[in-house]
Amino acid sequence: MFIIDAHLDLAMNAMEWNRDYRTPIDVIRAREQGMTDKPDRGNSVVCFPELRKGNIGLVVATQIARYVAPDNSLPGWHSPEQAWAQTQAQLAWYKAMEEAGELVQITDLASLDKHVAWWNDGTPNDKKPIGYILSLEGADSLVTVQHLERAHAYGLRAVGPGHYGPGRYAQGTNATGGIGNAGRALLAEMERLNIILDATHLCDDSFWEAMDHFHGRVWASHNNTRALVDHNRQFSDEQLRELIRRGAVIGGVMDTWMMVPEWIRNVSTPLSMDCGLEKLIDHMDHICQIAGNADHIAIGSDLDGAFGREQSPYDIETIADLQKLPALLAKRGYSQADIEKILHGNWLRFLRHAWK
Repeated sequence: MFIIDAHLDLAMNAMEWNRDYRTPIDVIRAREQGMTDKPDRGNSVVCFPELRKGNIGLVVATQIARYVAPDNSLPGWHSPEQAWAQTQAQLAWYKAMEEAGELVQITDLASLDKHVAWWNDGTPNDKKPIGYILSLEGADSLVTVQHLERAHAYGLRAVGPGHYGPGRYAQGTNATGGIGNAGRALLAEMERLNIILDATHLCDDSFWEAMDHFHGRVWASHNNTRALVDHNRQFSDEQLRELIRRGAVIGGVMDTWMMVPEWIRNVSTPLSMDCGLEKLIDHMDHICQIAGNADHIAIGSDLDGAFGREQSPYDIETIADLQKLPALLAKRGYSQADIEKILHGNWLRFLRHAWK
C-alpha cells in the first residue's frame, strides 16, 4: 500500500550524521561501527532504497537548526544567522538529491497529484524519485519574519514555530510561555503565504496562543497522546479536540519513549518494554475515540530522528516495515477504507484542501 510519512529528518541525517541515504542500510550501519559521537550510530533505519522498498513515495522532510542563547544548554547555533546558514546547507542537499534523481519537491496541488499518480501507476518504483514536502522544524533559523517569504519561494510549505526548549518565535517541549509578538507576526505571515502550521512541539501555553491567532491550516506531523504517555511533548485530549475541530491530521510518532510510559533512556529497550507497532495503534485508537472516526490519524514516524533501532518499535528493522501496519490495523478492526486513510488518504485529503 502507498504510504506517506509526514516527518523525516532527511537532511539533518545527511549533513550532521554524514549518512549517504542513497546507499543500502547495511552500508550506512557498517560505516558507523565503533562511532560514539551520536547516540544511534550503527542503528539507522532510513535510506532511499528502504523507502522505495516500503512504497513510501511521499514524505514531509525537514530543515532544522536551533538558535541557543548564552543561558541555553541545548545543542544549537549561537546566532540566528548561523542557524539560517545551516538550513541553507540542508536545502542544498535536497537540491543535490533532486539533481541526482533521488527526490522531487512537491509544492502544490498539480505536483502532488502528478507524483501520487506516478507512484501508483503499477510500474516498479525502485527508480522513481521520492516526493518530499519541505517543512521547518523550529523557526529559530528565520532571522526575521521576512525570511519566511524567501523560504516559501524555495519551497517551504510547513513550519513548526517551536522545537525543544525556549525559541525565538514560540516555546517548545519542556518549556513554558506563549508565542509573544514575534510569534504572532510569524503566524500572520504564515497565514498570508498559506504555510501550514505544524503544532508539534509547541508547549501548552504556545499551543493555545497559536490556536487563538492562526486561522490557516494546522497539522501535527509527529505526535502521540498524553493520556497514554503523560509528558508535555504529547497532546492532551483537550488539545486533540481542538486539532480535530480544525480539521488537523496527527501523524503517529515512533520514538518509543513517546509510545509507552516509564521509558528510561539508555536503559529501556523496545523488547523489554514490549514496544511494537501495536503500541502506536493504541495512540491512534485513542484519537479515533475522541474524533468518532479515523479521519485524523496518519503516520509521522520521525524514524532516524536522533534515534535508531535502539529506540524504535521492535518490529521495525527498517522504515520499509511500515508495511506491517495494514495487517496490524486490520487485526484491530479497522476497515480497508480506514487503513487507506491512515497510510496515505488523510494526508492527501488535508493537502488537497490546503492547496486548492
